[in-house]
Amino acid sequence: MPNSTSKRRLWRDVRVFDGLRTLPEPMAVVTEGTRIASLVAMRDADENLVEGCSDMGRGGVMTPGLVDCHTHLVFGGGRADEFEARLEGASYEEIARRGGGILSTVRATREASEEELLALARPRLEALIADGVTTVEIKSGYGLDVASELKMLRVARRLGEELPVRVVTTLLGAHALPPEFKGDSDGYIDLVCREMVPAATQAGLADAVDVFCEKIAFSVAQCERVFVAAEAHGLPIKAHAEQLSNLGGTAMAARHGALSADHIEYLDAAGIAAMREAGSVAVILPGAFHTLRETQQPPIAALRKAGVPMAVATDANPGSSPLFMPTLMLNLACTLFRLTPQEALAGMTAHGATALGLAGQGRIREGAEADLCLWNVESPAGLAYAVQPGRLRQRLFQGELTHGN
Repeated sequence: MPNSTSKRRLWRDVRVFDGLRTLPEPMAVVTEGTRIASLVAMRDADENLVEGCSDMGRGGVMTPGLVDCHTHLVFGGGRADEFEARLEGASYEEIARRGGGILSTVRATREASEEELLALARPRLEALIADGVTTVEIKSGYGLDVASELKMLRVARRLGEELPVRVVTTLLGAHALPPEFKGDSDGYIDLVCREMVPAATQAGLADAVDVFCEKIAFSVAQCERVFVAAEAHGLPIKAHAEQLSNLGGTAMAARHGALSADHIEYLDAAGIAAMREAGSVAVILPGAFHTLRETQQPPIAALRKAGVPMAVATDANPGSSPLFMPTLMLNLACTLFRLTPQEALAGMTAHGATALGLAGQGRIREGAEADLCLWNVESPAGLAYAVQPGRLRQRLFQGELTHGN
Protein backbone atom coordinates (compact mmCIF):
# COMPACT_ATOMS: atom_id res chain seq x y z
CA MET A 1 0.00 0.00 0.00
CA PRO A 2 1.24 3.56 -0.62
CA ASN A 3 2.81 5.44 2.25
CA SER A 4 0.93 8.43 3.64
CA THR A 5 2.89 11.65 3.17
CA SER A 6 2.25 15.35 3.51
CA LYS A 7 3.37 16.15 -0.05
CA ARG A 8 1.22 18.77 -1.76
CA ARG A 9 0.40 18.47 -5.46
CA LEU A 10 -1.36 21.00 -7.70
CA TRP A 11 -3.30 20.60 -10.95
CA ARG A 12 -4.44 23.69 -12.86
CA ASP A 13 -7.12 24.32 -15.47
CA VAL A 14 -8.65 20.86 -15.23
CA ARG A 15 -12.19 19.91 -16.16
CA VAL A 16 -13.49 18.06 -13.10
CA PHE A 17 -16.13 15.37 -13.01
CA ASP A 18 -16.75 15.14 -9.27
CA GLY A 19 -18.40 11.70 -9.25
CA LEU A 20 -21.91 12.96 -9.95
CA ARG A 21 -21.56 15.87 -12.37
CA THR A 22 -19.09 17.92 -14.38
CA LEU A 23 -18.20 21.15 -12.63
CA PRO A 24 -19.06 24.18 -14.78
CA GLU A 25 -15.64 25.85 -15.00
CA PRO A 26 -11.93 24.99 -15.01
CA MET A 27 -10.66 24.09 -11.57
CA ALA A 28 -7.50 23.97 -9.50
CA VAL A 29 -7.09 20.82 -7.42
CA VAL A 30 -4.63 20.38 -4.56
CA THR A 31 -3.91 17.12 -2.78
CA GLU A 32 -1.99 16.84 0.47
CA GLY A 33 -0.94 13.42 1.62
CA THR A 34 -3.80 11.00 1.12
CA ARG A 35 -6.55 13.64 0.85
CA ILE A 36 -7.91 16.29 -1.49
CA ALA A 37 -7.00 19.54 0.25
CA SER A 38 -8.53 22.14 -2.07
CA LEU A 39 -10.95 22.26 -5.00
CA VAL A 40 -11.42 25.82 -6.27
CA ALA A 41 -12.31 27.55 -9.51
CA MET A 42 -9.22 28.75 -11.37
CA ARG A 43 -10.46 32.35 -11.17
CA ASP A 44 -10.29 32.09 -7.37
CA ALA A 45 -6.89 30.40 -7.16
CA ASP A 46 -4.22 32.56 -5.49
CA GLU A 47 -0.63 32.30 -4.37
CA ASN A 48 -1.59 30.93 -0.97
CA LEU A 49 -3.18 27.95 -2.71
CA VAL A 50 -0.15 27.06 -4.78
CA GLU A 51 2.53 27.72 -2.16
CA GLY A 52 4.58 24.63 -1.45
CA CYS A 53 2.90 22.53 -4.14
CA SER A 54 4.49 20.34 -6.77
CA ASP A 55 3.08 21.50 -10.11
CA MET A 56 1.45 18.50 -11.80
CA GLY A 57 0.55 20.37 -15.00
CA ARG A 58 -2.43 21.94 -16.72
CA GLY A 59 -5.47 20.78 -18.63
CA GLY A 60 -7.12 17.43 -19.08
CA VAL A 61 -10.14 15.90 -17.38
CA MET A 62 -9.94 14.79 -13.77
CA THR A 63 -12.27 12.13 -12.38
CA PRO A 64 -12.34 10.09 -9.23
CA GLY A 65 -10.48 6.83 -9.62
CA LEU A 66 -12.80 4.38 -11.32
CA VAL A 67 -14.70 1.87 -9.19
CA ASP A 68 -15.32 -1.54 -10.74
CA CYS A 69 -17.96 -2.85 -8.34
CA HIS A 70 -18.61 -6.28 -9.88
CA THR A 71 -15.84 -8.61 -11.07
CA HIS A 72 -14.88 -12.29 -10.97
CA LEU A 73 -11.13 -11.81 -11.55
CA VAL A 74 -9.84 -14.90 -9.70
CA PHE A 75 -10.35 -18.07 -11.72
CA GLY A 76 -8.55 -20.90 -13.46
CA GLY A 77 -8.86 -22.01 -17.06
CA GLY A 78 -10.74 -20.35 -19.90
CA ARG A 79 -13.95 -20.79 -21.88
CA ALA A 80 -13.18 -19.85 -25.46
CA ASP A 81 -14.84 -23.10 -26.54
CA GLU A 82 -18.12 -21.94 -25.05
CA PHE A 83 -17.76 -18.60 -26.81
CA GLU A 84 -17.52 -20.57 -30.03
CA ALA A 85 -20.49 -22.77 -29.08
CA ARG A 86 -22.69 -19.75 -28.42
CA LEU A 87 -21.82 -18.37 -31.84
CA GLU A 88 -22.88 -21.71 -33.28
CA GLY A 89 -26.28 -21.40 -31.64
CA ALA A 90 -26.05 -22.78 -28.09
CA SER A 91 -27.56 -20.63 -25.33
CA TYR A 92 -25.86 -19.75 -22.05
CA GLU A 93 -28.45 -21.88 -20.24
CA GLU A 94 -27.92 -24.88 -22.54
CA ILE A 95 -24.15 -24.74 -22.00
CA ALA A 96 -24.62 -24.55 -18.23
CA ARG A 97 -27.01 -27.51 -18.14
CA ARG A 98 -24.58 -29.79 -19.96
CA GLY A 99 -21.77 -29.17 -17.49
CA GLY A 100 -20.15 -26.15 -19.05
CA GLY A 101 -20.42 -22.57 -17.96
CA ILE A 102 -19.58 -21.89 -14.34
CA LEU A 103 -18.88 -25.54 -13.55
CA SER A 104 -16.10 -25.79 -16.13
CA THR A 105 -14.37 -22.89 -14.41
CA VAL A 106 -14.99 -24.55 -11.04
CA ARG A 107 -13.04 -27.61 -12.13
CA ALA A 108 -10.06 -25.54 -13.28
CA THR A 109 -10.14 -23.29 -10.23
CA ARG A 110 -10.23 -26.18 -7.77
CA GLU A 111 -7.23 -27.76 -9.48
CA ALA A 112 -5.15 -24.56 -9.43
CA SER A 113 -2.94 -23.68 -6.48
CA GLU A 114 -3.23 -20.37 -4.68
CA GLU A 115 0.00 -19.20 -6.31
CA GLU A 116 -1.25 -20.21 -9.75
CA LEU A 117 -4.51 -18.32 -9.25
CA LEU A 118 -2.59 -15.27 -8.07
CA ALA A 119 -0.36 -15.35 -11.15
CA LEU A 120 -3.40 -15.66 -13.43
CA ALA A 121 -5.41 -12.91 -11.75
CA ARG A 122 -2.64 -10.35 -11.45
CA PRO A 123 -2.49 -9.30 -15.15
CA ARG A 124 -6.28 -9.07 -15.25
CA LEU A 125 -6.25 -6.65 -12.34
CA GLU A 126 -3.28 -4.78 -13.81
CA ALA A 127 -5.38 -4.21 -16.94
CA LEU A 128 -8.13 -2.61 -14.86
CA ILE A 129 -5.60 -0.44 -13.03
CA ALA A 130 -4.08 0.71 -16.33
CA ASP A 131 -7.57 1.83 -17.36
CA GLY A 132 -8.09 3.97 -14.26
CA VAL A 133 -9.52 1.65 -11.60
CA THR A 134 -8.57 2.43 -7.99
CA THR A 135 -11.25 0.30 -6.27
CA VAL A 136 -12.38 -3.15 -7.39
CA GLU A 137 -14.68 -5.81 -6.03
CA ILE A 138 -13.55 -9.41 -6.51
CA LYS A 139 -15.99 -12.26 -5.95
CA SER A 140 -15.35 -15.89 -5.19
CA GLY A 141 -17.80 -18.41 -6.62
CA TYR A 142 -15.65 -20.74 -8.71
CA GLY A 143 -14.65 -22.98 -5.80
CA LEU A 144 -18.04 -24.11 -4.48
CA ASP A 145 -16.54 -25.89 -1.49
CA VAL A 146 -15.26 -24.29 1.68
CA ALA A 147 -11.53 -24.74 1.04
CA SER A 148 -11.64 -23.57 -2.58
CA GLU A 149 -13.84 -20.54 -1.83
CA LEU A 150 -11.46 -19.45 0.93
CA LYS A 151 -8.54 -20.00 -1.44
CA MET A 152 -10.09 -17.61 -3.94
CA LEU A 153 -10.76 -14.99 -1.28
CA ARG A 154 -7.18 -15.23 0.00
CA VAL A 155 -5.93 -14.57 -3.54
CA ALA A 156 -8.20 -11.53 -3.80
CA ARG A 157 -6.87 -10.17 -0.51
CA ARG A 158 -3.28 -10.73 -1.67
CA LEU A 159 -3.93 -8.81 -4.89
CA GLY A 160 -4.98 -5.82 -2.80
CA GLU A 161 -1.81 -6.10 -0.74
CA GLU A 162 0.52 -6.39 -3.72
CA LEU A 163 -0.97 -3.85 -6.13
CA PRO A 164 -1.93 -0.16 -5.69
CA VAL A 165 -5.69 -0.73 -5.63
CA ARG A 166 -8.41 -1.13 -3.02
CA VAL A 167 -9.87 -4.66 -3.21
CA VAL A 168 -13.30 -5.41 -1.74
CA THR A 169 -13.98 -9.13 -1.44
CA THR A 170 -17.34 -10.86 -1.81
CA LEU A 171 -18.21 -14.47 -0.95
CA LEU A 172 -20.30 -15.87 -3.79
CA GLY A 173 -20.64 -19.44 -2.56
CA ALA A 174 -24.20 -19.63 -3.89
CA HIS A 175 -23.08 -19.21 -7.50
CA ALA A 176 -23.86 -22.64 -8.92
CA LEU A 177 -24.59 -26.16 -7.70
CA PRO A 178 -21.35 -28.19 -7.51
CA PRO A 179 -21.37 -31.68 -9.03
CA GLU A 180 -21.07 -33.45 -5.67
CA PHE A 181 -24.43 -31.91 -4.66
CA LYS A 182 -26.24 -32.76 -7.90
CA GLY A 183 -29.94 -33.05 -7.12
CA ASP A 184 -29.51 -31.61 -3.63
CA SER A 185 -29.47 -27.85 -3.91
CA ASP A 186 -30.92 -27.44 -0.43
CA GLY A 187 -28.07 -29.52 0.97
CA TYR A 188 -25.55 -27.28 -0.73
CA ILE A 189 -27.24 -24.14 0.61
CA ASP A 190 -26.96 -25.73 4.08
CA LEU A 191 -23.20 -25.97 3.49
CA VAL A 192 -22.99 -22.34 2.39
CA CYS A 193 -24.97 -21.11 5.40
CA ARG A 194 -23.56 -23.36 8.14
CA GLU A 195 -19.93 -23.73 7.06
CA MET A 196 -18.86 -21.41 4.26
CA VAL A 197 -20.19 -18.08 5.55
CA PRO A 198 -18.90 -18.69 9.11
CA ALA A 199 -15.47 -19.82 7.83
CA ALA A 200 -15.05 -16.78 5.58
CA THR A 201 -16.14 -14.50 8.39
CA GLN A 202 -13.83 -16.06 10.96
CA ALA A 203 -10.88 -15.78 8.57
CA GLY A 204 -11.70 -12.13 7.83
CA LEU A 205 -11.79 -12.83 4.10
CA ALA A 206 -15.24 -11.57 3.07
CA ASP A 207 -16.53 -8.01 3.02
CA ALA A 208 -19.97 -9.06 1.68
CA VAL A 209 -22.01 -12.06 0.57
CA ASP A 210 -23.57 -12.51 -2.89
CA VAL A 211 -25.94 -15.04 -4.48
CA PHE A 212 -27.02 -16.02 -7.99
CA CYS A 213 -30.81 -15.99 -7.84
CA GLU A 214 -31.88 -17.57 -11.11
CA LYS A 215 -33.60 -20.69 -12.41
CA ILE A 216 -30.25 -22.21 -13.43
CA ALA A 217 -28.82 -21.44 -9.99
CA PHE A 218 -30.79 -20.93 -6.75
CA SER A 219 -34.36 -20.05 -5.83
CA VAL A 220 -35.52 -16.94 -4.04
CA ALA A 221 -36.12 -18.94 -0.86
CA GLN A 222 -32.66 -20.52 -0.99
CA CYS A 223 -30.99 -17.16 -1.56
CA GLU A 224 -32.91 -15.69 1.35
CA ARG A 225 -31.46 -18.38 3.60
CA VAL A 226 -27.96 -17.27 2.56
CA PHE A 227 -28.85 -13.66 3.32
CA VAL A 228 -30.06 -14.59 6.79
CA ALA A 229 -26.76 -16.38 7.43
CA ALA A 230 -24.80 -13.38 6.18
CA GLU A 231 -26.77 -11.03 8.39
CA ALA A 232 -26.11 -13.26 11.40
CA HIS A 233 -22.39 -12.77 10.79
CA GLY A 234 -22.62 -9.02 10.21
CA LEU A 235 -21.95 -9.14 6.47
CA PRO A 236 -23.77 -6.94 3.92
CA ILE A 237 -25.47 -8.64 1.00
CA LYS A 238 -25.93 -8.27 -2.74
CA ALA A 239 -27.53 -10.33 -5.50
CA HIS A 240 -27.15 -11.44 -9.08
CA ALA A 241 -30.83 -11.24 -9.95
CA GLU A 242 -33.31 -10.97 -12.80
CA GLN A 243 -30.61 -11.64 -15.40
CA LEU A 244 -32.37 -14.40 -17.34
CA SER A 245 -35.89 -14.30 -15.89
CA ASN A 246 -38.00 -12.46 -13.32
CA LEU A 247 -38.04 -14.50 -10.11
CA GLY A 248 -38.44 -11.62 -7.69
CA GLY A 249 -34.94 -11.99 -6.25
CA THR A 250 -34.26 -8.26 -6.41
CA ALA A 251 -37.30 -7.37 -4.32
CA MET A 252 -36.37 -10.01 -1.76
CA ALA A 253 -32.77 -8.77 -1.62
CA ALA A 254 -33.97 -5.20 -1.20
CA ARG A 255 -36.16 -6.26 1.73
CA HIS A 256 -32.96 -7.46 3.36
CA GLY A 257 -31.25 -4.12 2.71
CA ALA A 258 -29.03 -5.32 -0.13
CA LEU A 259 -26.23 -3.01 -1.19
CA SER A 260 -27.02 -3.80 -4.80
CA ALA A 261 -28.88 -5.96 -7.27
CA ASP A 262 -26.81 -6.74 -10.37
CA HIS A 263 -27.71 -7.52 -14.00
CA ILE A 264 -31.51 -6.96 -13.50
CA GLU A 265 -32.47 -7.13 -17.18
CA TYR A 266 -35.88 -8.61 -16.23
CA LEU A 267 -36.50 -6.33 -13.23
CA ASP A 268 -40.14 -5.30 -12.83
CA ALA A 269 -41.87 -2.32 -11.24
CA ALA A 270 -42.20 -4.04 -7.87
CA GLY A 271 -38.48 -4.71 -7.81
CA ILE A 272 -37.69 -1.12 -8.72
CA ALA A 273 -39.95 0.16 -5.94
CA ALA A 274 -38.29 -2.16 -3.44
CA MET A 275 -34.82 -0.97 -4.48
CA ARG A 276 -35.85 2.66 -4.16
CA GLU A 277 -37.26 2.03 -0.69
CA ALA A 278 -34.11 0.17 0.45
CA GLY A 279 -31.60 2.51 -1.18
CA SER A 280 -30.10 -0.39 -3.14
CA VAL A 281 -27.94 0.33 -6.19
CA ALA A 282 -28.78 -1.12 -9.60
CA VAL A 283 -25.54 -2.48 -11.07
CA ILE A 284 -25.65 -2.42 -14.86
CA LEU A 285 -23.40 -4.96 -16.61
CA PRO A 286 -23.31 -4.24 -20.34
CA GLY A 287 -20.35 -6.53 -20.94
CA ALA A 288 -22.39 -9.66 -20.19
CA PHE A 289 -25.33 -8.35 -22.22
CA HIS A 290 -22.97 -7.75 -25.15
CA THR A 291 -21.08 -11.05 -24.90
CA LEU A 292 -24.22 -13.18 -24.52
CA ARG A 293 -25.98 -11.21 -27.28
CA GLU A 294 -28.98 -10.68 -25.02
CA THR A 295 -32.00 -8.70 -26.17
CA GLN A 296 -33.83 -7.96 -22.91
CA GLN A 297 -32.46 -4.61 -21.70
CA PRO A 298 -32.55 -3.50 -18.05
CA PRO A 299 -35.31 -0.94 -17.33
CA ILE A 300 -33.05 2.10 -17.43
CA ALA A 301 -35.78 4.70 -17.94
CA ALA A 302 -37.85 3.31 -15.06
CA LEU A 303 -34.83 3.17 -12.76
CA ARG A 304 -33.96 6.74 -13.71
CA LYS A 305 -37.51 7.92 -13.08
CA ALA A 306 -37.58 6.18 -9.69
CA GLY A 307 -34.29 7.75 -8.66
CA VAL A 308 -32.53 4.40 -8.15
CA PRO A 309 -28.77 4.99 -8.48
CA MET A 310 -27.20 3.02 -11.32
CA ALA A 311 -23.66 1.69 -11.16
CA VAL A 312 -21.71 0.32 -14.13
CA ALA A 313 -19.14 -2.47 -13.89
CA THR A 314 -17.16 -4.84 -16.09
CA ASP A 315 -18.44 -8.17 -14.66
CA ALA A 316 -14.98 -9.35 -15.78
CA ASN A 317 -15.17 -13.15 -15.82
CA PRO A 318 -14.16 -16.11 -18.00
CA GLY A 319 -17.57 -16.89 -19.49
CA SER A 320 -20.18 -14.18 -19.91
CA SER A 321 -17.95 -11.08 -19.83
CA PRO A 322 -14.27 -11.76 -20.60
CA LEU A 323 -13.73 -8.02 -20.87
CA PHE A 324 -11.14 -6.22 -18.77
CA MET A 325 -11.47 -2.60 -19.93
CA PRO A 326 -13.65 -0.41 -17.70
CA THR A 327 -13.83 2.51 -20.10
CA LEU A 328 -15.29 0.14 -22.71
CA MET A 329 -18.14 -0.43 -20.24
CA LEU A 330 -18.81 3.32 -20.23
CA ASN A 331 -19.23 3.20 -23.99
CA LEU A 332 -21.41 0.07 -23.93
CA ALA A 333 -23.61 1.44 -21.16
CA CYS A 334 -24.32 4.44 -23.36
CA THR A 335 -24.62 2.74 -26.74
CA LEU A 336 -26.52 -0.39 -25.62
CA PHE A 337 -28.58 0.93 -22.72
CA ARG A 338 -28.84 4.66 -23.48
CA LEU A 339 -27.27 5.91 -20.27
CA THR A 340 -25.91 9.41 -20.71
CA PRO A 341 -22.12 9.76 -20.49
CA GLN A 342 -22.56 11.55 -17.15
CA GLU A 343 -24.74 8.71 -15.81
CA ALA A 344 -22.28 6.08 -16.98
CA LEU A 345 -19.32 7.87 -15.39
CA ALA A 346 -21.24 8.40 -12.14
CA GLY A 347 -21.99 4.68 -12.31
CA MET A 348 -18.30 3.86 -12.29
CA THR A 349 -17.37 6.37 -9.59
CA ALA A 350 -19.81 7.57 -6.90
CA HIS A 351 -22.56 5.00 -7.48
CA GLY A 352 -20.06 2.17 -7.90
CA ALA A 353 -18.61 3.04 -4.50
CA THR A 354 -22.07 3.08 -2.92
CA ALA A 355 -22.75 -0.38 -4.38
CA LEU A 356 -19.75 -1.61 -2.36
CA GLY A 357 -20.85 0.05 0.85
CA LEU A 358 -18.23 2.78 0.39
CA ALA A 359 -20.61 5.73 0.38
CA GLY A 360 -18.70 9.00 0.12
CA GLN A 361 -15.91 7.51 -1.95
CA GLY A 362 -15.72 7.82 -5.71
CA ARG A 363 -15.98 11.60 -5.29
CA ILE A 364 -13.81 14.67 -5.83
CA ARG A 365 -14.38 17.12 -3.01
CA GLU A 366 -12.33 18.66 -0.25
CA GLY A 367 -11.43 16.12 2.40
CA ALA A 368 -12.10 13.11 0.19
CA GLU A 369 -9.48 10.43 -0.31
CA ALA A 370 -7.12 11.27 -3.16
CA ASP A 371 -7.97 8.42 -5.53
CA LEU A 372 -7.84 10.36 -8.79
CA CYS A 373 -7.37 9.97 -12.53
CA LEU A 374 -6.31 12.62 -15.04
CA TRP A 375 -7.27 11.82 -18.61
CA ASN A 376 -6.14 13.09 -22.01
CA VAL A 377 -9.65 13.86 -23.23
CA GLU A 378 -11.43 17.16 -23.89
CA SER A 379 -14.50 16.45 -21.76
CA PRO A 380 -15.75 13.73 -19.41
CA ALA A 381 -18.06 12.51 -22.19
CA GLY A 382 -14.92 11.67 -24.18
CA LEU A 383 -14.27 8.70 -21.91
CA ALA A 384 -17.50 7.06 -23.05
CA TYR A 385 -17.42 8.37 -26.60
CA ALA A 386 -14.27 6.57 -27.78
CA VAL A 387 -12.89 3.13 -27.02
CA GLN A 388 -9.21 3.98 -26.93
CA PRO A 389 -6.51 2.66 -24.59
CA GLY A 390 -3.75 4.95 -23.38
CA ARG A 391 -5.75 8.03 -22.42
CA LEU A 392 -4.85 7.84 -18.72
CA ARG A 393 -2.28 10.58 -18.08
CA GLN A 394 -1.93 10.25 -14.30
CA ARG A 395 -3.39 8.03 -11.59
CA LEU A 396 -3.25 8.61 -7.84
CA PHE A 397 -4.12 5.95 -5.28
CA GLN A 398 -4.41 7.17 -1.70
CA GLY A 399 -2.48 10.28 -2.68
CA GLU A 400 0.45 8.47 -4.28
CA LEU A 401 1.19 8.82 -7.99
CA THR A 402 1.13 5.33 -9.51
CA HIS A 403 0.92 6.24 -13.21
CA GLY A 404 2.39 9.18 -15.13
CA ASN A 405 4.55 11.96 -13.74
